[in-house]
Amino acid sequence: MRILVTGGAGYIGSHTVLTLVTAGHQVTVLDNFENSSPAALKRVSELAGVPIPSITADLLDATTVRSVLDVEAPDAVVHFAGLKSVGESTTNPLRYFVCNIGGTLNLLEAMDASGVRRLLFSSSATVYGAPRKVPISEEEPLSATNPYGRTKLIIEQMLGDMVTADDRWSIGILRYFNPVGAHPSGQLGEDPRGKPANLVPFVGQVATGRRPFVEVFGSDYETPDGTGIRDFIHVLDLAEGHVAALEWIVSNSGAHVWNLGTGRGYSVLEVLHAYSEAAGRDVPYRFAERRPGDVPASFAETTKAERELGWKARRGLIEMVSDHWRWQRLNPAGYQE
Repeated sequence: MRILVTGGAGYIGSHTVLTLVTAGHQVTVLDNFENSSPAALKRVSELAGVPIPSITADLLDATTVRSVLDVEAPDAVVHFAGLKSVGESTTNPLRYFVCNIGGTLNLLEAMDASGVRRLLFSSSATVYGAPRKVPISEEEPLSATNPYGRTKLIIEQMLGDMVTADDRWSIGILRYFNPVGAHPSGQLGEDPRGKPANLVPFVGQVATGRRPFVEVFGSDYETPDGTGIRDFIHVLDLAEGHVAALEWIVSNSGAHVWNLGTGRGYSVLEVLHAYSEAAGRDVPYRFAERRPGDVPASFAETTKAERELGWKARRGLIEMVSDHWRWQRLNPAGYQE
């Protein structure tokens, strides 16, 4: 199929583009490169052995987005583009509402006008808020504890309303847990701008000496080692989940929701110890107070994705951190050349 991927130069986007191309799809990327690098797509092209066409554009430019949909006439759209920092969203919520919700509205209007009604949406486990129980199934009540999560929740609700009004739409909503890792070549990986907001990129920068230690928020949770437990999933497992979901929406109309996680949790200290083993060096850390809103444990119930998509995460924690360390070691400054 011909696939348009918004935000395809980003961390998850670039790995998914490579996986889609490897699966035989024809991909065009639309990205404004605000939080990504054209170098990522160059490396995807090298790994895939084919050029990856890209269009530099912003989803907030409705005229250009409509033109892209008309010219490209894709069979489906995979929508990653958006802002994703929980912390930043709490200090600048308006920016997140405009970018994430406004950009998605422009994309949906352009798709509808062009007759393109197959969509995969990059959602997040943040839509579960503070979960009542784990593992978390797709049937759990939805809520949001920060503006970033609220944008994902509002977009999910918009998509539900659209398929209720028009059954020609086929939409897959993918709720990610905690993507980590990198392509095993070491050529693709996560390249956060500024201070990393997520655990594994931060650990990697400490392992290379860019930062002095990892701050572990909370040591007194009711977990086996006292630190928080999260569902970390290899980014390539996540990318393969998109390919499987794309095949599903080709044959099924309506809106469909799947968790993409491993179905088990790893504690912060487990991740630190595994990374130290992969890097062959100790990663120093210090305990700090809990952060407001953090929950003791969060991991996915994945049986729905296994049953309907035939997809299951295959890579474990050691492979996740080993691949990330290879990326970090080979690219200490990310994509900067």
